[in-house]
Amino acid sequence: MKLLVLGGTSFVGRAIVEDALAAGHTPTLFSRGKTGTELFPDVARRTGDRDAGDYASLADGTWDAVVDVSGYIPRHVAQAADALGDRIGRYLFISTGSVYDRSQGADGMTEDTPRLPAERGTEEITGETYGPLKVACEDDVLARYGDRSTIVRPGIVAGPHDPTDRFTYWVRRAARGGRAALPGRPDQPVQVIDSRDLARLVVALVEQDKSGTYNAVGPAEPVTLEQLIRVCAKAAASDIEVIPLPPDTVDPGFPLVLPDPTWDVMFRRSAAAAHAAGMSKTPLETTAADVLAWDTERGTPPLAVELSPNREAELLA
Repeated sequence: MKLLVLGGTSFVGRAIVEDALAAGHTPTLFSRGKTGTELFPDVARRTGDRDAGDYASLADGTWDAVVDVSGYIPRHVAQAADALGDRIGRYLFISTGSVYDRSQGADGMTEDTPRLPAERGTEEITGETYGPLKVACEDDVLARYGDRSTIVRPGIVAGPHDPTDRFTYWVRRAARGGRAALPGRPDQPVQVIDSRDLARLVVALVEQDKSGTYNAVGPAEPVTLEQLIRVCAKAAASDIEVIPLPPDTVDPGFPLVLPDPTWDVMFRRSAAAAHAAGMSKTPLETTAADVLAWDTERGTPPLAVELSPNREAELLA
């Protein structure tokens, strides 16, 4: 299959391109050409800036499917669709679990859980507008392509090359061993999806030419926050003593911690449809071990989000 990947040189897009190549497909990358220029030397590239509305490089060519990894605002979808016209088959849009209205999720969420209202009055992406802007993008993809559209809603994505470091923090902290501060509620649910499982789902969906909406969440076996750090410690072969902090302890250095139990539904999403469509199930310990190896290889730089050892010692004291 000929695939056009809108954004394929960073994290999720990179994993999708790797899976597509391994499956024998022919991807073309569309990006700004500013990152990942050393990746995929034999893959065709088209250069353009979606924020600037520059799609001139896509004026020719046909593709069996488009995988839109970098669409965040409705204009991105509309302009890409206008540029590509009828020269594509399926349009698969990478959305987010943030589209859901958590007040409607009860004990968990399926693809039918009500979404937040669409946002079309701004292009500023914030914690409050991110989900609603993606809702608007989903609506536009469905309106434009109908049965030729596919929506994938990932949860927190983990794996090598993750720029957010939300899962990487816990892997690195567990590898350090010793007394580890555990904030919030130890029994809080956590869902992280291995980037390679997400990629396998995306490629499987275009291979099968499947429409519909799919929650891409993992791991296959549900875990709590405490279980997650213990799995990370096992992957690192480290000894760790988990020390729960008082429930009201708040520190932005702790990633994956939910504000209160009303948010737990965000980490209780069903992946049944995604698994039925062919999403793989990488064990969490494997994801942690691979992230640790990658983090070590890159020299353990400062993380995008982290709690310093000094701050952790203060909290433990």
